[in-house]
Amino acid sequence: MKKVWSVIAGGTRTAKFGLVVVAFWIVVAVFAPLLAPYGVNDIDIAQRLAPPCWAEGGTMAHILGTDQLGRDVLSRLLYGSRISLMVGVVAGCVGLVIGVTLGLLAGYFGGWVDAVISRMIDVMLSFPFIFLAMLLVAVLGSSLVNVILVLGITGWVPYARTVRAQTLSVREKEFVKSAGAMGCGSLRIICKHILPSVIDSAIILGTMDVGTNILSEASLTFLGLGIPPGIATWGNMIATGRDYIFTAGWLTVIPGVALLVGCLSINFVGDWLRDIRDPRLRGVDNTKANQNLEREEAT
Repeated sequence: MKKVWSVIAGGTRTAKFGLVVVAFWIVVAVFAPLLAPYGVNDIDIAQRLAPPCWAEGGTMAHILGTDQLGRDVLSRLLYGSRISLMVGVVAGCVGLVIGVTLGLLAGYFGGWVDAVISRMIDVMLSFPFIFLAMLLVAVLGSSLVNVILVLGITGWVPYARTVRAQTLSVREKEFVKSAGAMGCGSLRIICKHILPSVIDSAIILGTMDVGTNILSEASLTFLGLGIPPGIATWGNMIATGRDYIFTAGWLTVIPGVALLVGCLSINFVGDWLRDIRDPRLRGVDNTKANQNLEREEAT
């Protein structure tokens, strides 16, 4: 635990900022029903398009204002954080499982297995990601589950490429060859010897992919091919607010800023984890972290 705190304390300012924002986001998402001042779909037509509290005509009753139906923007923002975070994490896990599995198979067995998986990767890369996602959502239909599946199915390629390249190197190591010489089966070698050597890179890639999935969900929802309008998400809030961008700009600016800050923070955390994993990528700002780790090990 001391080493963990030492690494965090020695991280860059952007890493600390990202950790604070992500931790705050998780707390807000978990306790949204308790923190939201109103229900997510409570309608009050008499208060429609009320400005935020700092603008002229705004009140503390609706700190971030209301939308075209009189629904509280703050409440919808809090509830929307749950959907955005769930989509990013679950879709990332789906892509990670598929990509790591295919990458291990391609890198370990080689031959026609590697050729088939590599051609699958080439086919996936030949299509623009957003186009392929839009096509699949249009076929499967707009729903939360379908959006998560589509983002996971279309997002496995980076994991597969990374894991395949590392597996090709790890399978030539002496400890892997020794395990094979001792009679260990392929499944045991892959799961016990190769997977632990490559999984950390996939997890770090998955951390950074959470922000990408959140942005992709918002993009699909904004285009009308994502999560149905009845569910409060940041993408839905931006989409419904575009018709009022000149008269009630807060309907798009507030969720847009939340989306920007949240995704940037996740990327900061991903960069920090990558620097910790590979000391060669650490910058001058991380020297303090190295010194703290040395002190801990010395004591």
